[in-house]
Order: sequence, then structure tokens, then C-alpha cells
Amino acid sequence: MRTINKEKILNSLGEVVVLLGGQSDEREVSLKSGAAVFDSLNRLGVSVSMIDVGPTIVNDLVTSNPDMVVNMLHGEGGEDGSIQGLLEQLDLPYTGSGVTASALAMDKAISKRVWRDVGLKTPDFVILKEESDWEDIISYLGAIIVKPTRDGSSLGLMPAATAEELEQIFNDKRLGKKEIMAESRIRGTEYTVPILGSEIFPIIEFLEKDCIFDFQRKYGAQEIPIRCPAKLSSDAEFELTEMVRCAYDSLGCRGLARVDVIRDTSGVFYLLEVNTIPGMTTKSFVPKSAQAIDVGFDDLMLLILSDCMEFYNESI
Repeated sequence: MRTINKEKILNSLGEVVVLLGGQSDEREVSLKSGAAVFDSLNRLGVSVSMIDVGPTIVNDLVTSNPDMVVNMLHGEGGEDGSIQGLLEQLDLPYTGSGVTASALAMDKAISKRVWRDVGLKTPDFVILKEESDWEDIISYLGAIIVKPTRDGSSLGLMPAATAEELEQIFNDKRLGKKEIMAESRIRGTEYTVPILGSEIFPIIEFLEKDCIFDFQRKYGAQEIPIRCPAKLSSDAEFELTEMVRCAYDSLGCRGLARVDVIRDTSGVFYLLEVNTIPGMTTKSFVPKSAQAIDVGFDDLMLLILSDCMEFYNESI
């Protein structure tokens, strides 16, 4: 991990605004992530304020006129390119991926198509529609995971093994009018890998096998058992980190992201998704990964700020 000049970063920052909350289904997680980041910046001595994003966001940003925006909005509206486009129109530097990469990564189906085009493995999938042949989908994909294409934090993940279960999930009113995909369920071990620009953080291995890490499991009272760094051979670790780097680069990501991968029982890795605004709560995986190399939360924030400033051609 690169060394950073804390004093120089803090002297160059100016006013910082943390965006949090918003109106997506992941609002509560965003509030926690944003609060943790705000507290960290306060500890570092940064002149920082928070904006709970709502209908007055344009006026709020113009009034606050920050030198940098730290985006901690999860889900639609914050992670899909929308807020990024607004920040660019207002000529405000911001952390994380840009408009196009955010939009690509937010849509699981589109990102999977990109990965296939560049030769990266990802589970087979089908977009579900009213006219879908449920029997054909089960015959093609086998046991599946049904998920909205544009939700994060593993919202809406549901398993299905029969045509009847698949159709029932598709008609579930809780999913509303969201686009839904059925993805072949790979049995094996899941990993998640934070990446910041060219630097890959220690790999996290989930120790529960064949578990569905949905929203309730990720943010419930009982923490998910993990191992970090993951227990992998040097060859497997190299293969995984190269896959993560290619997945990130192929979507045009920048700044901090977290890549979710699964390895089947024969040892083959498959890409699941890229999170361009990963959680920064006390239960989140990125801070846990950083801790494995003795990078505390505040130092992690300094790395994120430094990366952002370098992108906007600041000299650190």
C-alpha cells in the first residue's frame, strides 16, 4: 500500500461535503456509511458537513459550495450515475466512479455483458419478462438466484429451483416494476475484494458455504464469518486479483470499489458484481479488509481522498 502525506492532503482539501441518505431502498445503510465517514473526517480535522440528499440537493450543493464531495449514497440515485452527472454539471470534484462506470456497474445485466465481451467469466443469466417460459429458464440455468438488476446491498435476492417458484417470485408484489434477472446459482465459496485505483486490498473469504448473502444476512445482528486475507494458493490469488482488476477496468471504474466473486467446487472463479460505492459502516467489508494490512478507518479515508485529488490533478 502506498504511503501518503497526511499533512499535505489535509492542507489541500478545503471544504468537504458528505452526501448520504437519499431515497433508495438502501437509505438506512447510506446514513450509517455517511455518518462513519463524517466522523472520520472530523477526527482528521477536515472542514466537513453532511447533506441528506433530497429534492433540494441542487440548492444545497450550490449553497455549501464544497471543494470536494464524498459520495456515500448507496443504490439508485446515488450509485447509478445520476448524482455523478449532477456533480459534474456543478463542476464539483467527487469520490468514486464517474457517470458511465456507475451506470454500467449498477446494472448487473449490462455489466455481465461487458465482462463476457472481454472474456471474463460470470454466471449465465436471463432477464425475466411476463412472457418468459419458466420451464425453459429452469432447464437452461438449473437452480437459480433471482435478483433485481439495479439494486445493491444484495436487496431482493431469492433462490428458485422450479418453474413454479420462479414464476411466483417474478409476480411478487414486493419487487414492483423492477427489472429482474435469473442467474445460474454457482455452488462454492464467495469472495469480495476491495480495489482503489491500481491497488487491491486483501481478499475477504466468506466462510459460510452455499449461503445467500442477502440484505438481511449482510446487515443483520449476527455478523457473517469471514477470513481475511483469504486462504488461497498464490496462483489462485493471482488469478482472482487479475479478474478483479479487469472487471473494474472494463467498466471504467475509478476510486474505491468492491468486487464480488464466487469460486465453484472445481476452482473456477465467476464475477457477480462490482459495487462502486461500497458500504463504510462498522460491519462493512472494505474497512475490515483494510484493517488486515493495518490500515485503520481514518487512514483508509486519507487514501480515498488522496486518490480523488490525484484524479482531479491535485499534487499530493
